[in-house]
Amino acid sequence: MESEYSVDLPVFEGPLDLLLRLIEQEQLDITTVALAQVTDQFLVHLERIPEKPAAELAGFLVVAARLLQIKSEALLPRPPEREPGEEDPAEALARQLLLYRQFKEAATELASREEAGARTYLRLTREPPVEEQLDLGGLGLEELRAAMMEALAGMPEGPTLEQAAAPPKIRIRDKVRWIMDLLSSGEHVSFNSLLSSAASRLDVVVSFLAMLELVKDRKVVASQTEPFADIELSQGPNWEVSPLERDG
Repeated sequence: MESEYSVDLPVFEGPLDLLLRLIEQEQLDITTVALAQVTDQFLVHLERIPEKPAAELAGFLVVAARLLQIKSEALLPRPPEREPGEEDPAEALARQLLLYRQFKEAATELASREEAGARTYLRLTREPPVEEQLDLGGLGLEELRAAMMEALAGMPEGPTLEQAAAPPKIRIRDKVRWIMDLLSSGEHVSFNSLLSSAASRLDVVVSFLAMLELVKDRKVVASQTEPFADIELSQGPNWEVSPLERDG
């Protein structure tokens, strides 16, 4: 059947546009039958396209090859058997055309709104709730100052600058002497029991460093019954109280 359909090349969008127009011209649904029927028309229009670089014609040639495969399979007495996972070219091309039609219709609608100057769009979601703002219009500076002073009056006083800036008075020497005093009776002392009286993280760190210092000098022996068990401290072979530790 000779078609009078013409393609406006300056605004032509590609092979899918040509295929969609041929199907719509014949008033067919996008199905395998429709694709097989318009194959010849697509090839005719492909021959009318002026010479273009191969990169621009590649899309047309791919669609033409798929149409020829679809038409040849439609002429067979029974449909070909597909390998597991093999996609039906007709169904894939039909889905691609339907998706292309949706985007084209959306683009046409947006273009018409642009021409009409309607550049605003309706809100499709509810407006977010607006939180009520505190109205301070009736208050002056003196009222705000009085309210602030009243709020501050009920708060406890913080430390003075000297107290806040004073360095913590925890020394390794003091912790060494404290541990040795605990072990002076010759009994074992667990490290966890030493940490039970720690008042801060710094206290824990200094106690641990003091224990390491005593172990290094072999004044204290550290032992564990099993991995991750509590560390037991006892008097070591160099157990003695030096003048530095006794008087420090």
